[in-house]
Amino acid sequence: MTEAAAQATDSDPSTPQARRAAVVAACQRLVRDGLVVGTAGNVSIRRDAAHFFVSPTGTRYDALRPEDVPLVDLRGRWRDGRRPSSEWRIHRDLYRARPEVGAIVHTHSREATALACTGRGIPAFHYMVAAAGGADVRCAPYRPFGTQALSEVALTALADRRACLLANHGVLCVGADIEAALGLAMEIEDLAAKYRIALALGGVEILDAAQMRDVLDRFASYGRQESADPDLVRIAEPPPELPEQPR
Repeated sequence: MTEAAAQATDSDPSTPQARRAAVVAACQRLVRDGLVVGTAGNVSIRRDAAHFFVSPTGTRYDALRPEDVPLVDLRGRWRDGRRPSSEWRIHRDLYRARPEVGAIVHTHSREATALACTGRGIPAFHYMVAAAGGADVRCAPYRPFGTQALSEVALTALADRRACLLANHGVLCVGADIEAALGLAMEIEDLAAKYRIALALGGVEILDAAQMRDVLDRFASYGRQESADPDLVRIAEPPPELPEQPR
């Protein structure tokens, strides 16, 4: 393969090389964003209906290379790269159960993990809780890391949701792609910090079910350029000239 052809292959986001590189980039972004320390947490990206790339176990993210990233299938078999993350079962089971999921991010971020260590989830104290897909962010009960039992409680907590906390452990976020999953991990950390502060102040106001249904309805079109707003009109004409300023 020529150098130009190799570069074209690496830049195509659908190729194995590019997806392995995306796993590495996501892991390193978790460190930069303060969502993990050391080798904590893990990241995966779906390759196809039967395979996913996942970060390897016990590898420092600053030293991680694309060739270190293993390919795992939904039968629990892996090839290439280093040994998969100890939490590979969570990734496998989520990809099996949730065909819409294209990427998974697991962190031990400070604020959300501290909240999870109290056994609390995040209730509807703020409307942005709806970013996780429902009226709250549940906290799965504690199970030992790397076990099938942990995977099972995580899947239950994620039913109809895109994020959950894991008691005495951390945070789990899913998305259609890696950018969505990473963005949600940051959102959950921010919400956890705000909820902790609100709890310290006391008298937290929780939005009711009707209010959260309205928020979720609004989220269906949130951020879309084509969203309708009867009070907002787009015009094609150039803006008016600024009046000449006196000299």
